[in-house]
Amino acid sequence: MEFTSFALSESITIEKLYSFHYFEYAKGFVFEGEEHHFWEFLYVDKGEVEVRADDRTILLKTGDMIFHQPGEFHTVQVAQHHKPPNLIVISFESASADMARFAGKVLAPGRRERELLALILQEGFRTFNPPFDDPLLHRLSPHPDAPYAGQQLIKSYLEALLILLARQDGAACDNAAAKPASIRKDNAELLVEERIIAYMREHLADNLTLDQLCRAVHLGKSRLKEIFQARVGTGAMDYFKQLKIQEAKSLIREKQYSFTEIAVKLGYASIHYFSRDFKRATGMSPSEYARTVKARAENRGG
Repeated sequence: MEFTSFALSESITIEKLYSFHYFEYAKGFVFEGEEHHFWEFLYVDKGEVEVRADDRTILLKTGDMIFHQPGEFHTVQVAQHHKPPNLIVISFESASADMARFAGKVLAPGRRERELLALILQEGFRTFNPPFDDPLLHRLSPHPDAPYAGQQLIKSYLEALLILLARQDGAACDNAAAKPASIRKDNAELLVEERIIAYMREHLADNLTLDQLCRAVHLGKSRLKEIFQARVGTGAMDYFKQLKIQEAKSLIREKQYSFTEIAVKLGYASIHYFSRDFKRATGMSPSEYARTVKARAENRGG
């Protein structure tokens, strides 16, 4: 039997990675701007940020993504009335002609694209050395304990992300009735996941228990644990604690509340328990985190 190979085509490829950043900016932060010969995208993981791209000024909110093409001057500003943002910023080199479709684009990634962004973050944090929050640092160095083929996975995830975004921007969605049963099941579990997380966000001020959560979303413990672990990769109550710490960091950056007030808003019995959980999660006390954010704004702000 004769075998004939089939050469696989590549529409979008990434040749080099220049930066991998995850920023937590405070109100009043200003990045004076830059331009470079490679591509960059910014995704708002949380909050709001004002971006200037050449002669355009765009307000981006949670879930928005903007692309900066090579040679485009761009700046970032967090106004006093903005919700302090968490931003993913990744810059890369690609000579693919199809990258032109992203020039000047502001997109809203869907579920699959957001899942790929989460995978890129997870792999990047394990593959490269910190810091990840210095806007002036564009020198990546491999982590000594990086997982096998981490760099290749990041490249693959990034290319898949760009391909899906290109499809999202130019193609109509498939008819839901024609989707395979496995996809319909996946979508149903996504709705359950979103319902669970939405309930958690609404009750950050409570001492939520797993029993309360199960009753609220009408699921048994074993089923809730199964869905949440499979889709999020962690236990539901561990994730609830993470949400509390994320909200605490955002409130600290807003500079409107004392640590005691933040502890009360998040349902902690005392500042002691709040500080203990915050340090366990971040490696810093709330006051150390606040000083870090302030120093970052003073050193790199305009």
